[in-house]
Amino acid sequence: MIYPNPAVGRQGFFSRLGILLLFLSLLVMGFCIPVHALPQGDAITDSRTILRRTLPIGESTLQHLDDTIIGVKDDLKYKRWSTARSHLRDASSLLARKKDQLLSELAAGNRASAADTIDHLQEDLNQMQEQLKLKSRGKAEALDYFELALAKLESLESNWVQDFPYSIPEQYEQLPRLLGRAQVEMKTTAGRMVMTLDGYSAPITAGNFADLVQKGFYDDLPIDRVETFYVIQAGDPPGDADGYMDPETGKKRTIPLEIRVQGETKPYYGDTLANLGLWDQEPALPFSAAGTVAMARYPDDPNSASSQFFIFIAEPDLTPAGLNLMDGRFAAFGYITDGLEVMYDIKPEDRILSARLISGQDNLILPTA
Repeated sequence: MIYPNPAVGRQGFFSRLGILLLFLSLLVMGFCIPVHALPQGDAITDSRTILRRTLPIGESTLQHLDDTIIGVKDDLKYKRWSTARSHLRDASSLLARKKDQLLSELAAGNRASAADTIDHLQEDLNQMQEQLKLKSRGKAEALDYFELALAKLESLESNWVQDFPYSIPEQYEQLPRLLGRAQVEMKTTAGRMVMTLDGYSAPITAGNFADLVQKGFYDDLPIDRVETFYVIQAGDPPGDADGYMDPETGKKRTIPLEIRVQGETKPYYGDTLANLGLWDQEPALPFSAAGTVAMARYPDDPNSASSQFFIFIAEPDLTPAGLNLMDGRFAAFGYITDGLEVMYDIKPEDRILSARLISGQDNLILPTA
């Protein structure tokens, strides 16, 4: 398919030039934005860290442990060997001191597996410390143990998730919803990717996508748009329709714009954060990580998303902390958490071969007739 501009068909959202122009305008206007209104600190660029921090667990010890371990990566990047080992000792000590307390907070059925995960996490932290005694010579292996530790931390934190933490507005009861997490395996002609869908932050958006995956909607669809280091878009079905036509109603199914902000339990619905007066708030699922998955929509209608989605390939100059150009305007609902290298290899001639839910099927709730 050939389009007259970089936006795909009727559901295009921004051209690359438009983003750059908007970015420059924000730089100019930035001098008028109160400093306290800008997000503080560096943007989190690791999707797994973002997903861990959106889990509704409210466990301060685990969050502190997470922060301490994550800090080690910067220490390694800047060769702060002694600081890295100090952070690892702090994390190991905290885990040892709080182990019994943490386990006591869990349901009895989860304690044995959580205790085993804690023990293995401790071993990873110890191995990292040993490798860092070698400084640069041990950096590569230390990073391998760092990745293993993060995987165990994610598994550990998931034990504290209980019931879905809020009710979805009744006006959306006719739409599918994802009450928790799910993973989608998407096979393309360029390779295999896994998307982690976050129903805690975007239950309607993630539920709509998961439902279409279950229906086989995306199987054998073309990649509609590829802009290197910017965006990949797909989900436009063949024929005149530009979204999913519900066979029960004969009409296109659309979903509301759905964005949860950091520090709040429920998402906002129906409009951009700027139009809701929340332009200074950061979304729980920001576009600061490569592989952010979000819904495409008409530029002038925030509630027009249906089936077309895009994968955002983040660039540092387009996603700076405090001046992100996508946050609050488009509904992110997950991230590529495996096969990120495939994302960079996708070309306009590629296709989606298949998309399947490989976990979280029980979290997908379909509307009753």
